[in-house]
Formats: sequence, structure tokens, C-alpha cells
Amino acid sequence: MNSGDSKDNGVQPSATELPEAMTGRASPAKAALGDKPVFAYIASLPQPQRGIAEAVDALAAQTLPELQRSVKWGMSYYGVGDGWCFSCGGFAGHVKLMFVNGVNLDPVPPVTPVGMGKATRGVELETVDDLDARQLAEWMKQVTSVPGVGGKKH
Repeated sequence: MNSGDSKDNGVQPSATELPEAMTGRASPAKAALGDKPVFAYIASLPQPQRGIAEAVDALAAQTLPELQRSVKWGMSYYGVGDGWCFSCGGFAGHVKLMFVNGVNLDPVPPVTPVGMGKATRGVELETVDDLDARQLAEWMKQVTSVPGVGGKKH
């Protein structure tokens, strides 16, 4: 009987069939503005990435009362006011939390991502325990004090 091959062979589908974003390619998550698409994107991640992304999202909501959410380029994006200031995306083995214009943060976050702009900096979190809430909240406040990307052209 082959009706449940992925379960019958003892292999967990999430271990072998990572969502597209987890493999280093863009997630199939559709671009959409608002809380619901971001919550759906986060819920689609396997553990431990889901738990890390949930913790980042909760910290952002607690830190930034005017928080806006969106799914763009297969990751969750966050902003306050006009434009997007940081992103959070799940990848195999970690979650990337990237700050637009992160080179201007104090201290400058340690990771320089590939393909996200020369000024973007961030952190890679492998577990929820890697999340330094005090430092991340400070960076969130700093980065939202300047205009984000994708805002209205004046």
C-alpha cells in the first residue's frame, strides 16, 4: 500500500521538502500588505524557524506601536510610516533579520547579506535563544527613525 509514502518511509516532509525560501531561493509567498499575509508566511515555516520568526514579529509589535507588515520578495517586511525598514525570512538552518540602511545603526549588525543592497546589515538566528531582544529592539527603533525603502516618491 503506497497511499502514504512520505509517512510510511519514516521521513518527515518538512525535513526534505523545505519551502522555497528555506533553500536560498525566493519563497512562493505572494506579495501582500497587512498582518494576515505575514502571519500566514510565518505559520508556513518549519520549526525552529517559525518560533524565531514569531518571536521577532512579537518583539517588533511590542517595540513599534505603529508597526505595518507586508510580505515582499518571499519574506516578511516591517515598517513604520512611509516605507519598509527591516525584513525577516526563514532559510535552512536559520532566520535572517535584515535592516535596510543597517550600516547606519549603532552598533552595526554583523551580517552583510548577499543581494540585499550595500547598506543592508543584519543577524542570522539559529535558535530563539540567539535572539537578543534588547539589541534587536534598539535596532528596530533606530532603523524606523529614518525613511524606509519603497515609500512614496516626493
